[in-house]
Amino acid sequence: MKKKSPPYHHGNLKQALLDAAVDLIGTVGLPAFTLREVARRAGVSHNAPYRHFRDKDDLLNAVAAEGFNSLTESMTKAAGAGRNAMERLRLSGQGYVDFALRFPRHFVVIFETPQPIKTNLESRKAGERAFGTLTRYIEECQKEGSLPGGDSTCLALLAWSLVHGIAKLASNGRFPFSGKKDVLVFTDMATRAFLSGIASMPSHAASGPSLRPK
Repeated sequence: MKKKSPPYHHGNLKQALLDAAVDLIGTVGLPAFTLREVARRAGVSHNAPYRHFRDKDDLLNAVAAEGFNSLTESMTKAAGAGRNAMERLRLSGQGYVDFALRFPRHFVVIFETPQPIKTNLESRKAGERAFGTLTRYIEECQKEGSLPGGDSTCLALLAWSLVHGIAKLASNGRFPFSGKKDVLVFTDMATRAFLSGIASMPSHAASGPSLRPK
């Protein structure tokens, strides 16, 4: 006799699956990630995930979208303490690193999922909002006169590269300090030095390479 699937008791199946997926990623990593194991950890039948997700890539993209939204919130919240545009930009970088340290599993899904995130509309738009937030802070600095004119997207890519590198090194334990407070102090030092250098560049030098769509 075929064994019946366990009854479903969750009030919010989709969120339960997202939470279980994040938990699983932290335990087994991306290579061993399966929908069946997500369902088991969520306490639902192995067919339940298909009510919301086509396959495991669809679920991972939903986790990525959730992560991007939390990233935008972290950057915005940190920047809110800034008294001017340059401070808001600098603090948003700390918000980026803080997110990576608080939500390392989402950070992994966003940037290490084999399938390109941009193929999923929800996660792509969430990612665009996160990058757009950084770009907006850059443009506010340009309007304020604290950063040179030029391509704001290119400057945002420069700033992103800096804080992402710090976040990646910190999350992998590559710094001689491991406490979040020390990492954020280092982030502040690095972003101050970086923005000071950018501020001294002439506008034509800040334009960077031609950013053409692929």
